[in-house]
Amino acid sequence: MAQPAAGHPVVLHAARMLDVAAGRVVTPGEVLVQGERIVAAGQHVDGPAGAEVIDLGDRTLMPGLIDAHVHLFLHPGAEDLQTVEESVPARVILAEIAAREDLMAGFTAERDMGTEGAGSSISAIRNAIDAGLIPGPRLRVSGNAIDILGGHEDANDYNPAAHVPSNADYADSAEDLVRVMRLQHKEGSDFAKIYETGKDTLKDGVLTTPYQYTEAELHAAVLEAARLGGGRPDAMGVAVHCTGEPAASYAVNAGVASIDHAYYLSGETMAGMRAKQIFAVPTFAIMEYFGKQAESHGPAGWGAAMLKFHAEQFKKQMAAGVPFAVGSDVGPFPHGTQARELELMVEFGMPVADVLRADLINGAKLLGWAGQIGELKAGMLADVIAVGGNPLVDISATEKVGFVMKGGVVYRRP
Repeated sequence: MAQPAAGHPVVLHAARMLDVAAGRVVTPGEVLVQGERIVAAGQHVDGPAGAEVIDLGDRTLMPGLIDAHVHLFLHPGAEDLQTVEESVPARVILAEIAAREDLMAGFTAERDMGTEGAGSSISAIRNAIDAGLIPGPRLRVSGNAIDILGGHEDANDYNPAAHVPSNADYADSAEDLVRVMRLQHKEGSDFAKIYETGKDTLKDGVLTTPYQYTEAELHAAVLEAARLGGGRPDAMGVAVHCTGEPAASYAVNAGVASIDHAYYLSGETMAGMRAKQIFAVPTFAIMEYFGKQAESHGPAGWGAAMLKFHAEQFKKQMAAGVPFAVGSDVGPFPHGTQARELELMVEFGMPVADVLRADLINGAKLLGWAGQIGELKAGMLADVIAVGGNPLVDISATEKVGFVMKGGVVYRRP
């Protein structure tokens, strides 16, 4: 059970503390928390008389993890059938459970990238978490994703007479995009998630995928997102499901906030992302999971080939200076296990310190919380976890979460 945020100060002590920006570990580490914010952090902090001391022993204090691509309304199993077979109230209950599982695994902030047919229900989940009614991460939410008729998430393979609903909201023009975004904003969305590619084909080392919206249509969406954001620094813009070209170039030229999945990016697109600081969110964990499923239930070798292709392109993207955030696409695989994404990014060539910066510093920027979360510094929100081991030595330490605090509230103790 969460312990209510107290007015009295709390000192967190552990053998180590992660300095994210510097990419180093401080030994030992202490964090002084008052209310929902960090007052001081370092090797030693001067806690006032009467401060509660929580000694976390041989662990590393670090900021709460950030997952920039989650689906709280999905769980392992047939994704398309969840929309058909499960009622929205039932899915809301499962989403509440998923939010708790992610929080207890150390993910204190997330970006929900589509409810897959449950619409603005995610707004109620976010609001309940913010009100302290249920445990869960800080959330940025999109509601349903946006898709064209017959597009990536439409119910394409069912009897048309059955009228199976799409998992997304339809928009077939720039005018439609603006209309749908306004409705979603009215219902509580923080940003727009747009499907820009699908279906993907990998043959002879070449990825092909049709685009869904033109550059002009995406530009209209980006302008509308900016208008809805009103110039606020936390306005999050547009995120696109985008796996290849020419769609990625259209999205970058239009000025989206992130290219999610990013299996293949042209040299020009990568240069544009670097110049505009548009984040790539690779989502390796979901590809690994689906690859394993394909090996036992689908086309032999397809998943492994796609993962290998994605990993090779990831190296080229790093060399080109593309900025990255970390998102797992958790939902189709079990919630609370998505620290695997950080391990795969290391496995595929990104230095550990850079992966942690991508997750924590870049993740905070992408979610509109730059300067609020992602580091253990005075004045920042007290989203603090403690992990077994040293994550700079072994990134799998992020799977060994023994303590979770969010906004000064303790949700998990050793």
